Amino acid sequence: MRPVFHTFLALFAPALLAAPLQLQFVGVDGKGIAATVVTLRSTDPSRPVAKPTAAVMDQMDRQFVPHVLVIPVGSQVIFPNSDTVSHQVYSFSPANKFQLPLYRGKPYPPVPFAHEGLVTLGCNIHDQMRAYVYVVEAQYYGRTDTAGKWSVADVEPGEYTVNIWHPLSRAVAKPVLEQRVKISASGANLTLRATAPLRLRSESQLPSNWDAY
Repeated sequence: MRPVFHTFLALFAPALLAAPLQLQFVGVDGKGIAATVVTLRSTDPSRPVAKPTAAVMDQMDRQFVPHVLVIPVGSQVIFPNSDTVSHQVYSFSPANKFQLPLYRGKPYPPVPFAHEGLVTLGCNIHDQMRAYVYVVEAQYYGRTDTAGKWSVADVEPGEYTVNIWHPLSRAVAKPVLEQRVKISASGANLTLRATAPLRLRSESQLPSNWDAY
């Protein structure tokens, strides 16, 4: 007969394996780069990815808030209008084309985001309004802080592909870095360096066809 404690250990083995990850993304000059989106995807296709969630993209002072929203595939986003004027939200992005006709106050039902990829948002009434919904299919995701750092408390050991994207990259539809990394049972402290100087533009330098991304 199999000892009971063996079964107990087997049930809790995955939790015991989780380890902390500390990651910093720096430029060629060694300085941390803030506000990048980081996704960590296992090379093992059998591992489940992050579960869908409910998220909010608000509208205040004729701007989307937040400017960048990162969500897992299958998530739903609600678009309230907390502004004093009406807005009409839309996206032409292949990952999720949709339109919310002119409204104010009470929002439409949540918009589903069923496909991985970059979704650029705009308002038909206010051309300066733009934002991004970055839809990921990965185990872990987040954004770097002002020092270019991002951390996860409990990453399962294994090999992963790290994808780093920046909303102000001149090649906005592409990641600024993609790299394979290994996370050991004790965790990892990684510094990833850009392979070339990042050509980041200011908000005022966004191209006129930004909504095509």
